[in-house]
Amino acid sequence: MGKIKKGILGGFSGKVGTVVGANWKSISYMRSLPQKVKNPRTLLQRKQRGKFSIVMALLKPLTAILRIGWKNCAKNQTPSNAAMAYTLANAVTGTFPDFKIDYTKVLISQGSLPSVTGCTATSAGRKINLSWDDNSGIGTANATDRTLVAIVNPTKGETVSLAEGTTRADGEQSIDVPNDWVGNKVEVYLGLASENGKEVANSVHFGEVTVA
Repeated sequence: MGKIKKGILGGFSGKVGTVVGANWKSISYMRSLPQKVKNPRTLLQRKQRGKFSIVMALLKPLTAILRIGWKNCAKNQTPSNAAMAYTLANAVTGTFPDFKIDYTKVLISQGSLPSVTGCTATSAGRKINLSWDDNSGIGTANATDRTLVAIVNPTKGETVSLAEGTTRADGEQSIDVPNDWVGNKVEVYLGLASENGKEVANSVHFGEVTVA
């Protein structure tokens, strides 16, 4: 917006060519008209919207986990936006319009704390059972590090998560899932956060499990 101290021919209002004149508190000013996008649905724009849509559907239910798991990676943005940027760049496969999530590349947390090792996941009695080796004492890994768990059901587009589970030293965690998930294949993730919440580990994808 450009102010006109003395006005142009006494000031003007309305549209003249590509500018609009108006008056606000006895100040004459003019502004340019916004440029019109010739085609707001170009192929590139549709591709970006398609990727954004599937990533948003995956991450939105995980907001509480992402606040913890991605907080150290959020530079001038929210943890959820940091996770969004990573997932868009690393975990989307396929070509437009058939984009898919590569669940092996998804991270629910990212950081320098050592991840768990020796991971397995099974299902029984409508539970997902996770187990891992206790690697406490290796590097900065502490026995008191708490688990972050996410169970993603791509079939139903639903997620079950746990923001503060068992400890690294416990070596196991069980989490209930809905009755109507029985028979569905789910993706299982586990991250870690230090007891004071300041450090987190890259999450581990435990693999795909069929809910029993």
